[in-house]
This record gives sequence, structure tokens and C-alpha cells, in this order.
Amino acid sequence: MQKELILSRLAVIEQELKKRRESEKTITEYNKKKRHKKQLAFHKCKKRNRWVFGGNRSGKTECGAVECLWMLRGIHPYRKNRRDVFGWAVSLSTQVQRDVAQAKILKYLPKSWISEIIMLAGRRDSPSGGVIDQIKIKNVFGGISTLGFKSCDQGREKFQGSSLDFVWFDEEPPRDIYEECLMRVMDKRGDIFGTMTPLKGKTFIYNEIFLNRKQNKEIWHEFMTWEDNPYLSKKEAKLLENSLDNKTLDARKYGRFSDGEGLVYPEFDEAVHVIKPFPIPPEWQDNISIDPGLNNPLSAHWYCVDWDGNIYVVAEHFAAGKDIDFHANAIKEISKKLGWKTDARGRVKALIDSAANQRTLACQKSVTELFYERGILADPNVNKDIFAGISRVKSYLQRGNGTGDIYIFDTCVNMIEEFKGYVWGNGDSPLKRDDHCMDELRYYAMSRPEPPKQEERLTVIAADKLRRIKSRKKRRSDV
Repeated sequence: MQKELILSRLAVIEQELKKRRESEKTITEYNKKKRHKKQLAFHKCKKRNRWVFGGNRSGKTECGAVECLWMLRGIHPYRKNRRDVFGWAVSLSTQVQRDVAQAKILKYLPKSWISEIIMLAGRRDSPSGGVIDQIKIKNVFGGISTLGFKSCDQGREKFQGSSLDFVWFDEEPPRDIYEECLMRVMDKRGDIFGTMTPLKGKTFIYNEIFLNRKQNKEIWHEFMTWEDNPYLSKKEAKLLENSLDNKTLDARKYGRFSDGEGLVYPEFDEAVHVIKPFPIPPEWQDNISIDPGLNNPLSAHWYCVDWDGNIYVVAEHFAAGKDIDFHANAIKEISKKLGWKTDARGRVKALIDSAANQRTLACQKSVTELFYERGILADPNVNKDIFAGISRVKSYLQRGNGTGDIYIFDTCVNMIEEFKGYVWGNGDSPLKRDDHCMDELRYYAMSRPEPPKQEERLTVIAADKLRRIKSRKKRRSDV
């Protein structure tokens, strides 16, 4: 009898352990197998305001939900962990909360971690069918963490008062609620993170997060597309792709912001084309390119080219409302810091918009002449053909097409911002707005030798041989 009782109790314990193992299986699989490289980049990011712009089914919501649970449980593998963590998951409405954010949290939340569930509507023993107010989660440091669910349709007032460790926005919130949540995490130096598909076009999130116009060093973003999710059926993705128009596809597949204008350089990928600065060999120095402006911004960038024809944008001067003396001094100062090449008289050379040759009634000398007097030899003989210039820049952005690639140092913040916001207008030309860097980039790109035609391109071996010969000749000339 006693033996049967023991066996019965062991069976109950084994059944309970099996339930716990099953409930922990999903998040264990995510931790070890199912997260893809862009989800991992999000989790590893140490910035306090980080966002994923992703297409539908790209895996963006999964990484947001798991990020919450790691922080609440105190087991985040890439951040400092704390006990008694308090955070919010913010959805657009209570219905969206129930169907998306809440469902994802419950999917990845092992039952053994749950201390208590407080419902707004529905039953605690069946929380997935109701609306959750709070989930209390056992923290590994011995405390109890709290995840509160909020919906934007409650209004800003419902977001006041609390002091939070984090806020997760599942989809884009209204601006007033976003700003209120910034206040909620301030005293704890907490985190804001968002996962969204930009279906509303170029809203404040586009300016504040994607373009980061205020140059906030704590802001980070990543794009996720269908291709990034290795668990999404390629056949299913292809069928869906064929049923969507280009504008809808931009948002729902690529997670791109769109307002109907269309990016001039959709090939630009910040993760690929923006790099950390490194010491540039003097022999790579090529030219400076200037788009002049006094009241409007003057844009100048320093361009280098390696032995393989890759372009590097290594420095930037960008300022508005300044006179020629200011700009000339700034250009010479940056050139000095870079050890930039000069002529025998110590003057730097640059390309400049041919409009700089014009004289006005207000000034009897052109901008080109004024720069010349200040030690900058500005050459106005540039090719300003817009379409040819755009095509040339695209050839450098499109990797592996026989031309060199282009890389921009992350210190060139204005050029990076313009790449992301440079769009076509209603006609056949780019919109004349925030395009000063893009203009002088075209002038520079058109000054480079025209890429060889397909039949003229060297094989990989021949190109490597030519590069080695050039390098050897350069070393001999330096001796």
C-alpha cells in the first residue's frame, strides 16, 4: 500500500515536471536555436532607446517579447540584471494587446516563472482568452518583477505616475504617449524599445528614431525583412509578395518607411555601408567635394579610394548660416587633422558645384574665388547630370557588380541621414530637400573613372594581380 502511494506521488511529480519542461521548451528553443542574427543584434545592443523596423512575419515581435521576459526574470545574457523589475508592454488597443503582445508573452513565458496574473477581463486560469492587466514574474534574485499591459487607446493620462525599468512598444505609439513613456523611465535610467511595421509612413518615429535628427547617442535601430527569418516559408513569402503593390511591400516585407515618394537609394543599407573610422593610408586620399551654401548648409566631405576601387567617406563638414571664412577655416582644420595632401603652397584641392562660379550684386567675387583666396583650390568643372550621377552612386552601393563599393565613416552623420531621407519628387527628379550631401557625393562619383563594361571587367585573379602590381610600384616609389 505504501509502495503504491509512493509510486502515485512520483507519477504526479513526474507529470508536473513534464508540464514545466514543456512550458520552458519554447523560450529555451529561442535562446539556443530559433533567434536569427538580427534578433541577436537587437538583444546585444546596449543603447537605451532601440527599435526594430520589420516586415510582417520577420520575427520582430518575438525578440521584443523575449527581451521583456529576460529583463523581468533577471536572466538577460547581454545586460546588467536586477531584481524587482517593473516594465510595460504597450499595444495600440486592448484587442491588439490580447492577440499580439500578450499572446507572444504567454507563448514564451514558462508557467513555472509566473507568480500571479491579474486580469482586466477574463479568467486567470485561461489568460490567453482575456485581457491581462499585470503578470507577476519570479525573479532569479529572489524578488517579484511586474509586467503591466497598456494600450494607447486608454489615452496619455493612463501612462502617468509610474517609474519604470523599461517600456516595450509593440507597433508605433502616438507621439504624446511615447514622450510620456520617456518620462516614466527617466529616474531609473530605464530602456525604451519598440518593434513595429511602419505602416503610417514618415511619422515622428521616422524623424526621431530612423533619421535620429537630434543625434541622440542612445538611439539604435535595425531593419528585419522576410529574408531574415529562416523559419518563414519561401513559397508562402513569394505568394504574398506577388499580391502586394510596391508601397505596401516596402512596409510589410522590408519594414521601410514610405510616403509614396520612394527612396532614391533603396540600396543603401546602414548595416553594410556605414563603418567605424580607421586610420586611412595617405596614398588612399583622393579628393574633397563641396556643395556651397551660406544661409543654406554647406556640405563638404573627404573621399578616399583603396587599391580595389572602394570609396571611403572619411570626414564631414556641414554647417548653415556661416560665412566663407568660417567654412574655409573648418575645411583647412579638418584637412590638417587628417594629414590631407596639399600642393607645394600648402593649398588643398576640392570639387565644387559650378554654381559657385557665379557673381552677384552683393559680392563682386564668386565663391570659387573667395575659397581660392583662403587657400582652397575649388574646381567647379563638375558633371552635374543628375541621372548619370545617381546611377554612378547606385553602382557603388550595389555590391559585387564589378565596381568598387562605398563605405561611410559613422562620423559623417549628415550624409548618412540624407541617404535615408533622399526621395523622388512628384516628377522625375529627386525632391529638393535635405540634399546637399547627396549633391556633392554625385559630383565626386562622376569624377571617378567610369566603371568598365561587363566584357571589359577583369577576372578576380587578374584584378588581384593588378592590385599587387600597383601596391609594389607604390612601395618602390616611396623608397
